[in-house]
Amino acid sequence: MSRSQAVKAAPSRALVERYATVRARSLFLAEPLTDADATVQTGPDACPAKWHLAMPTAFFETVVLKAHLPNYRPFDERLLALFDPFPESAGPRLVRAVPGLITRPSLDRVREWRAHVDAAMSTLLGEGAVGPDVEAAVELGCNREERQGELLLVDILHLFSCNPLKPNYREAEPRRMESASVDIPLWIGFPGGIAEIGRAPEDGGFAFDAERPRHQVLLRPFELADRPVTNGEWMEFIEDGGYRSPLLWLADGWEQILSEKWSHPLYWERRDGIWWTMTLRGMQPVDMSAPVAHLSYFEADAYARWAGRRLPTEAEWERAAEDVPVTGNLYERQALRPRRADGSQPGLKQVFGDVWEWTASAFAPYPGFKPSAGARAGSDARFANNRYVLKGGSCLTPASHIRASYRMAQQPHRRTAMAGLRLARDA
Repeated sequence: MSRSQAVKAAPSRALVERYATVRARSLFLAEPLTDADATVQTGPDACPAKWHLAMPTAFFETVVLKAHLPNYRPFDERLLALFDPFPESAGPRLVRAVPGLITRPSLDRVREWRAHVDAAMSTLLGEGAVGPDVEAAVELGCNREERQGELLLVDILHLFSCNPLKPNYREAEPRRMESASVDIPLWIGFPGGIAEIGRAPEDGGFAFDAERPRHQVLLRPFELADRPVTNGEWMEFIEDGGYRSPLLWLADGWEQILSEKWSHPLYWERRDGIWWTMTLRGMQPVDMSAPVAHLSYFEADAYARWAGRRLPTEAEWERAAEDVPVTGNLYERQALRPRRADGSQPGLKQVFGDVWEWTASAFAPYPGFKPSAGARAGSDARFANNRYVLKGGSCLTPASHIRASYRMAQQPHRRTAMAGLRLARDA
């Protein structure tokens, strides 16, 4: 055992409060849901809401409590087998190929399990002597749960959009009618040369494996639009035949157009000459001044080509965002949808919050990548092929969960995430 593992100390008050905050937020997210809402799965890319609540709970029970709390008794070993946080690990587990067909445990049973785990975690963290390995595992679990929370909202929005009644997840909040016109985007220039991206240990704070190591990249001078593309600008793309022009699209993207018959962003529909969109607050008129959302990589790439621009690389995006404060229309504002840019703000706008921004970069390990050991192994160590990087977070992302180095990976055809784009060009 290393010296750092042997030394034990009282967990920081900040960590105890963070665990409590993250766990309480998840229960708040599930508060409006019925058991039926939390059980249904809308497709292979989605997950039932109660699974989003259960999987982080299985993580804390498996990685923290069973390993570090003496005489801990699991709530139900069968639930651990069902919601195994590391399903590719060795050992038997229950078959869960189609989670939407697994009606038990009920949502209330999952809540009881969460309460059992939270009480045991309170005991462990309240004993006043945990090692740095425990603190690291708790922080990892909190970050995993925050990520699951955003996915819960994404999947609930998709579920409710499939319901002909178009129910509200939260109380309807009529959109304030604003002018659809916004300022023409300004271009912010950045010099070329050697830049550093990624997260280094000395930077402090948490980071997933995929954000490490911090490393050098060579950039050519580039420019970014000062704000994301808006719904109104996307309308110009639609009206100019963007969804009907095969030369704008990557080959796989055009196959999606033909097979899925895409002609507008996900959740848009036209009623009596007005475009509406499904939101977590029910059907709302499309705000033409707000950032466009629910786009696939294929759509973002096609729009950039139509506009005579391109998507930024993740290195360009991170270089531009490294000194920008993590503020904006994030989850804490409870807008639950993108808002228009503040025209009075100088420089880059809406870097964090509102919409995730597609980059042109494939999700791959950084040079020198090594997965962390122990509980952190596998957190982001398994790099799947055919995924692209998004940056910046969205209106559904907690402020404590986002930073310039954060990398979200998404398959190029998926549209359910709160994802948009910001244009780039060579200087």
